[in-house]
Amino acid sequence: MTTSVPSFRPGDIRTRAEIYRELGGTGGTGGIVPSISKKTVLLFSDAQSGEKLGYRDGWLRDQGTDGPIFMYTGAGQIGDQTLTKVNKSVLQHREEGRTLHLFIRHGKIPNTDTKTHRYIGAFELAEDPPYKWRRARDKEGDERDVVVFRLRPTGEYNRLKSDDMPLPRETRPLRFLGRGRRSPAPTFSRGRRARDRAAAHAVPRQAQTLVSDLSSELISRNQELMDLEVHARGRQEAMEAALYNASVNTIYEPTNDTTHREVLEALMKLADISRYLSEPHNGLPLRCMILTPDEPDEDIRDLLAHQGVGLIYRNADGSFTELPLDTQGSTPPTPPLASLCADCPQRSA
Repeated sequence: MTTSVPSFRPGDIRTRAEIYRELGGTGGTGGIVPSISKKTVLLFSDAQSGEKLGYRDGWLRDQGTDGPIFMYTGAGQIGDQTLTKVNKSVLQHREEGRTLHLFIRHGKIPNTDTKTHRYIGAFELAEDPPYKWRRARDKEGDERDVVVFRLRPTGEYNRLKSDDMPLPRETRPLRFLGRGRRSPAPTFSRGRRARDRAAAHAVPRQAQTLVSDLSSELISRNQELMDLEVHARGRQEAMEAALYNASVNTIYEPTNDTTHREVLEALMKLADISRYLSEPHNGLPLRCMILTPDEPDEDIRDLLAHQGVGLIYRNADGSFTELPLDTQGSTPPTPPLASLCADCPQRSA
């Protein structure tokens, strides 16, 4: 059975009853409504009610090279959301041969309580990654994890300025347990496009492996690893640390190799997120470290010493070496990054 195609077009306004007749689904007011018979998954976004649950749906303002992305928060009003039940129907829509159809609340039929919804278009899960985890409050006010799907239109779509994702009103650094659980699932893509993407992202996966190996090493030393992200006021996407060690208040940024280009990019990422983390944690100031797959040359070590950023690298036998700042280069740390870690405790080799 092929997926159903509606008679209405993007931008048209319909009630749920009208939508269900053409695209499946039965009753209720849920945000995610799968239909087996019509091979669809209907997604309803409502900013008014979603705000009470910590949802922030909308188009990303910065369009990537692969086209526009709509961020859609998964189902589950209390406690941590999971990739099960209706959320699983979104995650596995390709495997199950279903099309995602997105609607945004429009208003009500005059003199009634019947809501109307604007049809945005047909979508599929984006790749790299298909979803992200975000911290939000549930309807009881408790912090919890929510899954946010990254949706890409598959054809014609309707977009209004008011549909853009709302920006955070305040800056909030968040540290929370759960490292490792939030890694995205496979994207289920097929054919040449998948092979091209795999080749294009082969190198970054080396850095991911490096982070994973260091995480295992730190856990074996009874270090507490947490997820760390910063929601900055007026900034669209949350910033996430590649690896955060709460025991010593340290963020690590990996590189794929030890070239100047890779190290400079990692330094910029550290500078970006660390400027929001001036408050000590567990009584310790923030430490910033670059993580490399092997020992960099003297010039790189000197660069890191100038910036007041630590270095940890992997040895040929798979173990890791951490260099104290005073052995990295020939000159002492200087601004602009030195102030971020100027009071860092001495690193041990």
